[in-house]
Amino acid sequence: MLTCIIQYQIDPTKKEQFQTYARNWGQAIPRCGADLIGYFAPYEGSSTLAYGIYNIPNLAEYEAYRARLSADPLGQENYAFAQKERFITREDRTWLRCVSTPHGDGA
Repeated sequence: MLTCIIQYQIDPTKKEQFQTYARNWGQAIPRCGADLIGYFAPYEGSSTLAYGIYNIPNLAEYEAYRARLSADPLGQENYAFAQKERFITREDRTWLRCVSTPHGDGA
């Protein structure tokens, strides 16, 4: 299993637009095949960093998921919304693999 962490740099005056964007992905991402952990908006500390985190089995599944997401009506609408409102100033993806499982001692 791979975890994708998307780090967004957002315009701090447009947090509400980012929250709308995140809620839309909350519908579209699971429907298109990824296991969404969540979208996280600034609360305390940095006012410009936000994150989207989801799991996917492998990079081949990721490519199929991206194709479905690109064809999804809400996905298309959300991409257009982000372009129009310009609340994202930077977006970076990092792929990680969890290596600490199993967690705890199993008791």
